[in-house]
Amino acid sequence: MTVAAESAAGAASLVQSIDWLAIAPPTITAVVALIVLVADLFVPEHRKPLLGGIAIAGLVAALLTLLPLRAGDRSTFCLTNDADVCSYTADHFALVIQLLVLGGALLTALISLHDSRKLPVGEYWFLLLASAAGAALLPASRDLATLVVALEVASLPAFALVGLRRGDRLSSEAALKFFLSSVTATAVMLLGVSFVYAATGTLHLTRIAAELGHVPGQLDTLAKAGVALTLVGFAFKTAAAPFHFWVPDTYVGAPLPIAAYLSVVGKAVGFSGLILVTVIAFPSYREVWGPVLAVLAALTMTLGNAAALRQSATRARSAVRLLAWSSVAQAGYLLVPIAAAAYAGGDRIGSTVAYALMYAVVNLGAFAVVVLVARTKPLNRLSDYRGLYARRPLVALAMGFFLLCLAGLPPGIIGLFAKVTVFSAAVDAGLGWLAVVMAVNVVIGLYYYLQWTALLFRAPEPEAGSAVPESVGDEVAIGRPPAAVTAAIALTAAAGVALSGAPQLVLRFAGTSLF
Repeated sequence: MTVAAESAAGAASLVQSIDWLAIAPPTITAVVALIVLVADLFVPEHRKPLLGGIAIAGLVAALLTLLPLRAGDRSTFCLTNDADVCSYTADHFALVIQLLVLGGALLTALISLHDSRKLPVGEYWFLLLASAAGAALLPASRDLATLVVALEVASLPAFALVGLRRGDRLSSEAALKFFLSSVTATAVMLLGVSFVYAATGTLHLTRIAAELGHVPGQLDTLAKAGVALTLVGFAFKTAAAPFHFWVPDTYVGAPLPIAAYLSVVGKAVGFSGLILVTVIAFPSYREVWGPVLAVLAALTMTLGNAAALRQSATRARSAVRLLAWSSVAQAGYLLVPIAAAAYAGGDRIGSTVAYALMYAVVNLGAFAVVVLVARTKPLNRLSDYRGLYARRPLVALAMGFFLLCLAGLPPGIIGLFAKVTVFSAAVDAGLGWLAVVMAVNVVIGLYYYLQWTALLFRAPEPEAGSAVPESVGDEVAIGRPPAAVTAAIALTAAAGVALSGAPQLVLRFAGTSLF
């Protein structure tokens, strides 16, 4: 072979081939976000609602690209000298989380179609799609650099979405708290990543796992510190106690569809990142992160349920704040199988993914009902839900079903099934004490979920003397609800009923993974 031919062959080996189908879900979402941003400059004001249709069409297209990816694992952006070490892998785990993320963003878009008119429309849809693109990229990330970039792409637009109601003090305060807590989490995480890189000399998750198995003694302390700091950063993102302080004020101050988005998609981002770094990158240090996550799970579910119980003590309290504390408690349940993976293997992760799928469906449904009620009851107090069955019986039945699913009671079989799988993961891993803590917290959660459910079916209170206006803008109390919000409630209710009929399908679908 001539020198020129050898040079050409060497140059060709450095050319990175890209599997465009593998990266299609986040890529399509990002491209549609840019299209919406540019279109906003040229579309006249009276046609701005069309941007919402474009955003929904883009999310549907991104979801459809998941179908051909079911055939097998696909990887891209691999090292030229090691095709098995890649930065992006569309495996079963990534596809399930992408389905959750993009589906959650789609339902958020549906319940946003009406409320987005009160916000800068083009900016709103661009930021929502940009955040969804980062969230879809994260579960397929297989190196720490891509993981951190995806996490920040998902988070940075969310800050702006929370504070998008310009001139609203609560919205601005919520955005500031969210921003400061997230920046702190990112700084701590980056410090941990730098320590891990210093100890291993690589950022790829599989190589980190191999190198941590035989780190020299003088670097072992540095590696353990890096693992701990990385976990602290993700604990902020998942709203695990004691790093949960930003959640209630952020949810209350944000536009309601964005609160729904953060409760599902934001949580999925944090937990998928936590799963990747613990199970794939740090299995050698399971004695470090296993006990830590178990304690965090117990603390998170206990504090979340205690605060939600206090929130439900009076019906004048905010329904959104109650859902915020409920989401903190649910984060504790989601942490249990990840902690169990340290003791009984990575196959326990399927319980977390199954629980996340259930939670996403019913929590988005509950928020869709909250959005509907907020049209006529802008304070959105728990007392505003009294007698909802008399005014809108189907909506009240759907809300009752969502709350029973969150509580884990029939007819919400999917909620009960999800809790049983998480409980079993703790027991099988030998974490009996954590299973007991979870059982106690589930009982505590029953009180405020059932109290809210009972309110829906009580006789309505007389409206005389009510401080809540009966009309908001051009919406009247007896007006027809927006079709998109009604569709979101119907879709989530139908999905919840279908999954309650065959709950084993969720665990089977979520349980197949590479771990």
